[in-house]
Amino acid sequence: MLVAAALCPCPPLLVPEVAAGAAPELDALRAACLDAIGVLAAARPDRLVVLGPTDESGRGGYPQGAIGSFRGFGVDFEVPLGAAETAPDRELPPSLSVGAWLLSRTDWDDAPVEALGVPLSLPRDRCLELGRETAAVAPRVALLVLGDGSACRTVKAPGYFDERAEGFDAEVARALGNADIASLAALGEEPAAGLQASGRACWQVLAGAAEGTDHSGRLLREEAPYGVGYFVAAWS
Repeated sequence: MLVAAALCPCPPLLVPEVAAGAAPELDALRAACLDAIGVLAAARPDRLVVLGPTDESGRGGYPQGAIGSFRGFGVDFEVPLGAAETAPDRELPPSLSVGAWLLSRTDWDDAPVEALGVPLSLPRDRCLELGRETAAVAPRVALLVLGDGSACRTVKAPGYFDERAEGFDAEVARALGNADIASLAALGEEPAAGLQASGRACWQVLAGAAEGTDHSGRLLREEAPYGVGYFVAAWS
């Protein structure tokens, strides 16, 4: 059963070693993410599952101890997913590497942890089903859900400017802040893809995991510093 969830963005720039001189710009976002993860610890879960958006090559499960690397972003920096004596051969994709970094900042040892790469194009019904399956892996499951909103908020955004982006992000922020699983489940796959919103599939996995539960939500942070929607929320 899902007992808590933390929702965080996953730009590699969230990691100061990657952001370098631009690191202070996201300090408030980092602090909010750590606050959200604190809600997970307070829920005393039996298992923590980290969900992150990936392409098809990164889909599937990753065990505790899997290594996330930021070499692809020009930084010789690695971080493990939780604590383990040996590292599996399969490397974490970028989104899950950010998740592993966030957990490392909290010295997470409150429950065993595993990660799940969720393909960006995974259909809604399969996302909901995957969420139900994930919530059933232990009596008390917590989720760290990674993903960004639209990447089209300004002309300098990765996806250029799209007038739909601000409204899409506003609805996502409202749904995440209110733990509104029906609204998350109803997010359109095509609009999300058109706006390059990487979080859509992971949010819908969360919606499936939360079915039949009564959670309250809090939106801890919302911003779009680079024309990309970033949200931090906590469900308990």
